[in-house]
Amino acid sequence: MKRVKFGTSDLMVSPMGLGCMSMSGCYGAQDDDECVATIHAALDGGVNLIDTSSNYGKGHNHQLIARAIKGKRDRFVIHSKLGTVRPDGKTQVAGSREHIRNSTEGALKRLGIDCLDAICISRVDPHIPVEDSVGFMAEMVKEGKTRNIGISKGLTPELLDRAWKVHPVASMQDEYSLFVRVPEEQLLGAARSHGMAFMAFAPLGRGILAGLFGSRADIPAGDERLEDARYAPGNFEANAKMVKALSDMAAEKGVAVSALVLAWVMHQPGQVIPIPSSKSRRHLEQNIKALDLALSAEDISRINAICPKGAAGDSNHAQNRAGAAAQ
Repeated sequence: MKRVKFGTSDLMVSPMGLGCMSMSGCYGAQDDDECVATIHAALDGGVNLIDTSSNYGKGHNHQLIARAIKGKRDRFVIHSKLGTVRPDGKTQVAGSREHIRNSTEGALKRLGIDCLDAICISRVDPHIPVEDSVGFMAEMVKEGKTRNIGISKGLTPELLDRAWKVHPVASMQDEYSLFVRVPEEQLLGAARSHGMAFMAFAPLGRGILAGLFGSRADIPAGDERLEDARYAPGNFEANAKMVKALSDMAAEKGVAVSALVLAWVMHQPGQVIPIPSSKSRRHLEQNIKALDLALSAEDISRINAICPKGAAGDSNHAQNRAGAAAQ
């Protein structure tokens, strides 16, 4: 299986990773045994990069991954976001020394390992200078608790330049897909300029780009996607039309629409690594076919014509940009 250098690190990873958020109840019920089997199937299929977070399932995600990697630790690259703390129900704290240390050490304990391959603040903390947050993560590198550091959500090119003056940043992570195109404005170029990997989370539009839902009625009760504006009445129908056109194109190539969409992400300039979240082997097997799907320039143009500006109802980045501006 092809491997690519993970940003500025010395790690070699698969061009696509496995997001584990859905394995801890975010998108409805899951089966732990099936989730472990899915992680094993990902490795067998050539995917060695796992993305997790201290916030997923309040530690359940790490414990689940610990089961899956037992006896195979050296075959996986584990990237763990540090999560956020909301002490007053509103304020999001992600960049303090105390939080970074506690989250890193807690992750190591739950995962049953000595060192993470990368830790990542879950968002730029508007209350703490980014230089300080990066410095606190660098302490974890010096102590041998992580090999690399990254930043997710709320970055701007200016903040990234400031971060780099303190310590190399191997990767950044943000939502990016055919339905969320905001990173194309600045972040993808900033990642390329620093030689960083860009980890694209929710590359399947939180499921709709995988063709999972024919209507809002298909979304299970309690699923947080019911609160997503892209799934709201009117927006859902407009987005479903684009998914139908993409599905027709994918059928021509003999793959599921998810494989076509993920291949599009991997064909973007620079090192863009999609990390679709799968909690079943069935969905993983559909997604993983993207690794062998070659897209021509004509294919890319056709896909961009189907979905030129992102999804109807996409407003997910407004809060992130506001938070970054506060620094």
